[in-house]
Amino acid sequence: MAGRKRTASRANATNATASRSTRSTRSNTRRSDVPDIYNQMLADVDIQPHTTLSERPLKRRKPSQKNDHSPKKPDPPKAISKPEDVDDDDDVQFEDVPLPAATMQTVFRDSDEEDDDDEIQFENVDLSIPSSNLDNTEDGNKDLELNFSARMAASPRKSADRRKPISKEEKGRRMEIHKMHILCLLAHVARRNRWCNDNTTQKTLRKLLTNKMITYLNPSTQLSQFGRANSLKEGLQQVGTMFKTKYQVTERGIRRSLWADNEQHLQNYKLPDDAETPMEKDDFREAAKSLCGSRDVGAQLYCALLRSAGVEARLVCSLQPLAFTPGGPPLGKPPKAKGKSSIVERYAQQSKREKAPDSPAESSSSSSSVLRRLGHPKAAAFHLPTIPTAPSPREAPPISKKIRESPYPIYWVEILDEAHQKWQPADPLVTCSFWKPQNMEPPASDRENSMTYVVAFQDDGTVKDVTRRYTKAYNAKTRKMRIESAESTGEKWWQKTLRTFSRGFPTDLDRIEDSELADKQLREPMPRNIADFKDHPIFVLKRHLRRNEVLVPNAPASGTVGPGSTGPLEKVYRHKDLRIAHSRDKWYRMGREVLPNEIPAKFLPKRKRPKSDLFDDDEGDDDPSEPNGIPIYTFDQTKQFKHPPVVNGQVPKNRFRNIDLYVPSMVPEGGAYVADELGARAAFILGVDYAPALTGFQFKGRQGTAVLHGVVVAAETEEAVRAVISGIKDQAAELEKDRRTQVVLKAWRLFLMSLRVRQRIFADVDSEDEGDNQEDIEIDKGKEIAHEHDSEDEEKQSENSDEGGGFMVDDEYAGGFMVD
Repeated sequence: MAGRKRTASRANATNATASRSTRSTRSNTRRSDVPDIYNQMLADVDIQPHTTLSERPLKRRKPSQKNDHSPKKPDPPKAISKPEDVDDDDDVQFEDVPLPAATMQTVFRDSDEEDDDDEIQFENVDLSIPSSNLDNTEDGNKDLELNFSARMAASPRKSADRRKPISKEEKGRRMEIHKMHILCLLAHVARRNRWCNDNTTQKTLRKLLTNKMITYLNPSTQLSQFGRANSLKEGLQQVGTMFKTKYQVTERGIRRSLWADNEQHLQNYKLPDDAETPMEKDDFREAAKSLCGSRDVGAQLYCALLRSAGVEARLVCSLQPLAFTPGGPPLGKPPKAKGKSSIVERYAQQSKREKAPDSPAESSSSSSSVLRRLGHPKAAAFHLPTIPTAPSPREAPPISKKIRESPYPIYWVEILDEAHQKWQPADPLVTCSFWKPQNMEPPASDRENSMTYVVAFQDDGTVKDVTRRYTKAYNAKTRKMRIESAESTGEKWWQKTLRTFSRGFPTDLDRIEDSELADKQLREPMPRNIADFKDHPIFVLKRHLRRNEVLVPNAPASGTVGPGSTGPLEKVYRHKDLRIAHSRDKWYRMGREVLPNEIPAKFLPKRKRPKSDLFDDDEGDDDPSEPNGIPIYTFDQTKQFKHPPVVNGQVPKNRFRNIDLYVPSMVPEGGAYVADELGARAAFILGVDYAPALTGFQFKGRQGTAVLHGVVVAAETEEAVRAVISGIKDQAAELEKDRRTQVVLKAWRLFLMSLRVRQRIFADVDSEDEGDNQEDIEIDKGKEIAHEHDSEDEEKQSENSDEGGGFMVDDEYAGGFMVD
């Protein structure tokens, strides 16, 4: 059987060789029948018609074809027959040679760092053609050494662009700027809201409405609740379609404010050419006539249009203040200044030169190249006639630059649905949606728009925070970017800011809206990732608990969440099951003490004692009194602390001869606290028992100093102590008054003495010469002041000497005049 099979295979191989030789002969016959015109066309492009390729060209791999790295068994070698014609490519056969086994390669790097596979760059090597020395591979050394140091030096490793976290001072500065920016934006929106009430603007826009639109916008009260709401919605759609058709967006509106990484990025910063120009009230009226401008102005005009028709409309704005968190997108580098000719201009000039060649030779060569591709035998010899083209008298219209903005609005309008007592959004320019608040929130990846504060202004100037209506994850994401989560007083500051624009009293519609917004916030679903549970007001994870936060015993879990598909699930608890715990000393300073035999709710990590000596090698031992750490207790495990009562006028004291009084509830029963610095002196004068009150500690560095303020005395002696304190203060006031009186009398004595000296000088002088002498006296005074230091030195020398410059010094004379 085996012999028969071999015979059959040989016969088949002989038949296949014969058939291939027949096809080769036919192909040579077909090649000889090629017309001469095609050979001439090949010669024009410098290709020999009868040349053959020495090697078969490699086939290119298709882009869609994937590399198949799965091992395949080598096919058995086929019979090779000698081709009769070398020109025939079908007769070329190759023998399948099995590839040798792969050798182990050892790579040595200069550095010991372990990089990821994505960081390492390799050079592309073509492995499709086997090398010529495959037979000698096994004889050589199998251990190969490759050095990639030069390659790694040529292509340095790219470090990740990670921005440094901001400091505490920088965050405080950003929060102040954040608040100031919010106030400026609120003032801007309030001003635009007043412009929407302008009578001139509303008269101009009212002409765009038809009687049918006005009828739809103001439904009759006789209709049902559904009919009134449907009529209002139909009218808004008609007005929105009309307004979008007639209004043209020509400028860019407000966009998100971003922080710059460096101050150099702001030096050459310029606003875009299509940015909205500052407007005044007259410009707003002009925009109402021309119906063109930014889409923000369009929303404001749409609000004025609806108010002119008698519709209760609110102007809504999504404020875009500078963020105080470091996670936002940066401003980026300013665009480089363009050269004299841009790329578009150079491309236009090049296309013009291609369309209009300079020389006739170029035109003839281009036309002949086109005709040569037609395939006709005499196409190359045919010349197309040149037809002169006259310039078009009509100029090309200027190409308007497309304005690229966020696909989500900054301004829109809210309409009051009186039938349902609800405010519904309407946006005819950007989203073209009505009654769909979920379409207004941009994604977190939007660089031009971020929904953080959404305020709505009514026609009377009152404002309402409606952020919770439009955000999907207010508690998980939006609240973290607001001032309420940045500081403890942030919510009070925001409420105080909105109180400036309030009417002073809430209406029934305001109460209904507040209830709706609060219900929407409570119905917000649980976050789906772990990062959103951080500082969540409703849900909490154990990993996000602070040092002094614990869960109540046996707290029920509201659900589970996992960090990923492979990570373990974590239980989610309610924020209401969270308790604040403190140590015994902390509760004592808060006026409470831990109940006896209470089990600590949690143990804080052990604290290290600081080194007593700088040259001590011991890093500090653990506190032996707290081997397991610092125990902390919840509020339920404490009670109010009370000092022993005052008995027979004796105030209880500690070992330092004072009494701890951190809160008013720590005043002992039967005692009274006198908060005055003179309390101890008054009690000492009266001779009653007292104890200085220790109200706290003043820390400077790591050392604390006790602060003593006031005294604790018996309740029956409180009035006497306060009376003595009042007397001491009155006595001190009298002494201060006497001191000031002495100072005033001394000043008057000096003034009277000066008057007497002047009177004696001008006693024998006429009144006319008194003015001249007065000027001379003033000049002499200036000279005396200039030589004051010299005279003092001379007086000191005269006092030390026995003689006075040849004259006897008399104490009764001073400056040549007698002094009483």
